[in-house]
Amino acid sequence: MKTKNSVRQKPVAKRVIGFQVLEEECIWMKAGVVNFRMCDNAYDCYSCPFDQGMRNTMGLKAQEGARKADPAWVDYLRKQYHGASRPCRHALTGRIDAPKICPHNYECYHCAYDQMLDEMDLAQTLEALHYKRISGYRMAEGYYYHMGHTWARFEHGGSVRIGFDEFLVKLFGAMKALTLPPPGANLKQHEVGWAFRRNGHEAAVLSPVTGTVLATNHKAMDHPDIANMDPYQAGWLLMVEPRLPKGNLKGLYFGSESYKWMEMENQNLMSLLGPEYGQLAATGGEVINDIYGTLLAGSVDLGWDRLVKTFLRTEGV
Repeated sequence: MKTKNSVRQKPVAKRVIGFQVLEEECIWMKAGVVNFRMCDNAYDCYSCPFDQGMRNTMGLKAQEGARKADPAWVDYLRKQYHGASRPCRHALTGRIDAPKICPHNYECYHCAYDQMLDEMDLAQTLEALHYKRISGYRMAEGYYYHMGHTWARFEHGGSVRIGFDEFLVKLFGAMKALTLPPPGANLKQHEVGWAFRRNGHEAAVLSPVTGTVLATNHKAMDHPDIANMDPYQAGWLLMVEPRLPKGNLKGLYFGSESYKWMEMENQNLMSLLGPEYGQLAATGGEVINDIYGTLLAGSVDLGWDRLVKTFLRTEGV
């Protein structure tokens, strides 16, 4: 007989690094439909291949008019539980200890409590962030990096959080405005996704992934300096539902590869600046803030447009 630990030790297919996996009992197991199954998809049943297989096997259909196709366990639990006896799925799976009744007929996608739990998980993930300093620039471990100096982190439920890396915010300095795409907008990897402005200058930014925008960081839009001060956490920009997540990874740097890339970017910048600008790094190895404003604002040869073309890989807006 297999034990819980023995199942966890089985070889599994390669997953997206940085995606928080909650290895707990599958909702189908809690509902008594299967004898043993561990959740390996952070309870995101909408994108779970096992749930899709169970749906096909049992011939269960999605409810007409739903925002997304309901997972098959929704139909099953609706038949099993009725009215005041309907337990929240998070109580069934053990995600919460206290008993709780589902007030939404298992339509979790518009449940404020379900959303709150997801946000708590995301916040906990960000609080555990660790950095590595490369050529004076911080790089968040577990993040993927795009050649246009944005990052992507695969989060709870498979969504992707996106933001600027520290190289970009230190190079271009304090942003005065951000123009972000609205929820529902489609982004395509390596193509312009949004822009920022500073003192009459604008710069287009390439999207690190292909997908649909789920949410924007309104705090960063209202106060762009947040993206400069804390680019990897509070200054995030977008949450995106990726299309073919593993396909997106082919266009991104990760781990040691991203560190080598950052070193090359810094060397490229130093060669453009030339020896007359001296050492950018201050005491402790930190790069000065606002390289453009401090060193290059009056430069004819190495101005805003050339920086945008060279490091953001765009020609501007």
